[in-house]
Amino acid sequence: MSTTSETPASASFAALRGQLHEAAAEFAGGRDALEGILLGMVDDVGRAAAEPLEIFPVCHHSPASALAMARRLREKQPKVVYLELCEDMAPLLTELRNCRLPVAVQAFASDIDGFPPDWAPLSVVAPITEASAEYQAIAYALDTPGVELVLVDRSSDHVFQWDTRQPAAGEADAAEAGAESVAETEPEAALHGEAVGVEIGDLRPRFAELEEHLLRHGKVRHWSEWWHQYVEVPLGDSDHDTYRQVMFLIGSLFRRLAPGRDERVRVDEDRERYMWTRMREHLAATGTDPADCLYVCGAFHAASRVDEFGVHGTGDFAISPRTATTWQYGLIPSSHAAIEAQFGLASGSVSIAATEWAKNLKRTRVKPYRLEGQSGTKKPSARRTAAKTPAPTPAPVPASGLTPGPASGPTSGATEDRLTGFLRQPPALHTLDETELLGWSVDIVRAARRSGYLASTADAIAVFETSILLAAMRDRAKPTPYDFQDAAVTCIEKDTVPGRRDVRRLVEIMMGGDRIGQVGYDALPPLARDVHDRLAPLALNLQQRGVRRALLDMASRPELRACSDVLWMLRRLLPPGAARTVMGERRLGERSIQESWDLSLGTHQRALIELGYEGVSLEQVLEQRLRRTAYGPRATTAEVLEAVEDATLHLGGRRLADELGTRALEVLAGERTVDGAPEVLRRVRGLLAHYRTSEPVLPPWIESFVRAGYAHYCTLLPTAFRDEDATVGQVAAMLGFLFSMESLALSLGCDRTQLELAVAQSHPNDPAKTALLWAAQVQLGTLSRGELRGRCDELLGNPLVVPSYPRYLSGFVHALEPVPGLADVVVEAVSNAFGRLPDPVLLPWLPTLITTLRSNAADLAPLLIREAGRIFPARLAALDTWVPPWHARPAAQAPLAAPAPRGAALLPLHPETCDAVAALLGRADGWAPAGGPTTAPAGAALLFTHRATCDAVADLLGCGDPWTTVGQALPVASLTTRHPATAQAVAALLATP
Repeated sequence: MSTTSETPASASFAALRGQLHEAAAEFAGGRDALEGILLGMVDDVGRAAAEPLEIFPVCHHSPASALAMARRLREKQPKVVYLELCEDMAPLLTELRNCRLPVAVQAFASDIDGFPPDWAPLSVVAPITEASAEYQAIAYALDTPGVELVLVDRSSDHVFQWDTRQPAAGEADAAEAGAESVAETEPEAALHGEAVGVEIGDLRPRFAELEEHLLRHGKVRHWSEWWHQYVEVPLGDSDHDTYRQVMFLIGSLFRRLAPGRDERVRVDEDRERYMWTRMREHLAATGTDPADCLYVCGAFHAASRVDEFGVHGTGDFAISPRTATTWQYGLIPSSHAAIEAQFGLASGSVSIAATEWAKNLKRTRVKPYRLEGQSGTKKPSARRTAAKTPAPTPAPVPASGLTPGPASGPTSGATEDRLTGFLRQPPALHTLDETELLGWSVDIVRAARRSGYLASTADAIAVFETSILLAAMRDRAKPTPYDFQDAAVTCIEKDTVPGRRDVRRLVEIMMGGDRIGQVGYDALPPLARDVHDRLAPLALNLQQRGVRRALLDMASRPELRACSDVLWMLRRLLPPGAARTVMGERRLGERSIQESWDLSLGTHQRALIELGYEGVSLEQVLEQRLRRTAYGPRATTAEVLEAVEDATLHLGGRRLADELGTRALEVLAGERTVDGAPEVLRRVRGLLAHYRTSEPVLPPWIESFVRAGYAHYCTLLPTAFRDEDATVGQVAAMLGFLFSMESLALSLGCDRTQLELAVAQSHPNDPAKTALLWAAQVQLGTLSRGELRGRCDELLGNPLVVPSYPRYLSGFVHALEPVPGLADVVVEAVSNAFGRLPDPVLLPWLPTLITTLRSNAADLAPLLIREAGRIFPARLAALDTWVPPWHARPAAQAPLAAPAPRGAALLPLHPETCDAVAALLGRADGWAPAGGPTTAPAGAALLFTHRATCDAVADLLGCGDPWTTVGQALPVASLTTRHPATAQAVAALLATP
């Protein structure tokens, strides 16, 4: 637009144009860009003010905007209100009356189509507070008969269509000081989650140098304080035309000083084209007179220069279609801290705005609009009538008939210049409200004492006086809430914070900063209402914020089992703090008869509401999530098996569990690494134990899984032994799967030769994996325990290998997973190391040994400790004379003529049994002659061949008789004398007289 053209609208501001022209010539030395900016701002104001469809510019969460909106709605009584808000959120606004503000209207999409998959889930929120112009417009339109509310901003789908994925996700910069710290320290600041925020009136300089200049010369710390001091307070008592023109001017200034290549400006222009296109479409479809309409938008958009601007715009903007993404809509609780964190406002600014809103209502006696039955608001008293505004009429009347003069709006003819007078007038000198400041000082001292500060009456006086002093230093006649906040921090906090909250946060709370909204029962989605209905037997107010303790005794009240099922599903689906179990557990095959829960569903209401976007019941949502996990592109076998376990625990039945189990089989076949082997082993063992105890037969999928897993891990075993990325724990888990599932796998048709070949082809280089391979060979029978002990002795005898001996021990300890019978060998290996290594080698090695066992074998160490407790003496006095069993063991096997084994006295008592065993083993030796020195059974030669077995049986029976030599009489009655009851029982079983 040309800055020199004279239009009817700009003619009203001729005097202001002349003053700005002279100022530009004086300060800039002639006609240049400064003059173009200043005069262009006047043209923008004139153009917006002369628009037939009245534009009402607002700033988000501005009490002055809300007050001016309430006044204008009662004066104009428009028939149609166009509101800058996502058009697809309109059906949800009627539910605001069932909520306690602040709340946020949310659009949510978990299954997306047309956007990058890593963007999911998509979420858009539009927070609404009572001290906002948009709430006044919504309340007026919904509760006034014959008034239509039309949302004209881009849809939630277009928000992401136009999203360029900048680092800051949202409609406002998160550059305000203190916003980040509030989001990190206060849970209320995280109520919106990762949603993208949309709001009416994002009014802030896009030019960083301009904002810095305004803050420095305004003697303020952040933008919210500047706005409160220089715009909010002066506009509080202004008339309608003055308010509009000032807001138009500010919006034009920030728009013209925005960076030329700012991506946000491009998106804002597209939004303006979108909104004016929607409004012209509605006017054409309904035939509504533009004079009966009101367009509520941010001041930044009111000074628009796009071709589509106005009801007579010339542009033809094509609105792109929405994607195939399915959007869900609902209301979620919000808070002042969440709004500040979402839109980069200063900490406490929204709370101060709410306080200022209440003061303005009391001072001006303007009657605000509130939704009928709105929760959390006081019903207006009959005495509180709007003294300065006319009473509302039942039917809308033309705007020209409301008030005479130019104050009635753009329909009254030429727009009167109110900017010149407003810019010339000196700042209003507000008198000090001592009563208000004293109340603040007393309240903050009381709050500080409750938080642990040593505050007293003297501190209240100091805060009072310091607030006045700070205001005077900043050229203010009256302290603002920000001055009071600085004074409180200076006088009370000093240098320490004894509690969780500092004084600045206490001031915010005192101003209403901890105000958190709540969505009423009737406004909740069906799933959330169903949860509250199913938990009704607990008799707890679960909508209230805070923790509620629930005690469930299912033994005396069986109906609480249904509540327990709901709580366990909530524990699985919601954040950790929403449903926390104190007593009781739920595992495969286990159910508690008593449970205790800490519930905070009111605090986590947003998470519960977002569950309602995914389904109509908890069971449906859980099934969808399990399927999404199992069929995800990055799903692992362990994750799918976990989904099978969750389906069995929470949903019951076999349908979903069998389907997910089949999916686990498919994922296992496609894996080429062994990263999840430990978790797979643990979960398969648990599922097998559950099915064996609760089902008559194993499910077909788990039989197929064991069979496929046996072949799969046999194939990967040689590679895993050599792979440096595969840990010893993962290889041990593979062996654990193969050995523990071997009997079932062989019964299902697997071949043990495959495992033997896999072990034979394994040639590890790592000491820990080498020890693990030796253990596997012992389990397979290709390596004897004696040979394994000999190899351990060789390792201790080699000085070059001693430094790496802890790594061998780590492998032996991990070998307890697949071969738990090696516990005594491991104890022996550790004991030999302590006994044979010299102190210069042993002492530096001890920390390595301890860290190795602690980090790599924390789960298997208890088995090792129990075995050591069984072998070592229980009393300290017996330790001096104690001989380790591996030292007392004979070095070689004795021939047949060697001493007889312990327990051989039992053989002559039952010759038939001995003959039967000897026949089964292929021995036909006869008994010794009756007159000989001994009478030995035919199978006695087996005892000398397998002396270790005989010793083990004798130890189990408590027999400590020494071996006897041939030619000596066997102590036939030694065992029977020692254990007469046992001998009689055995004789009775064998029918021996």
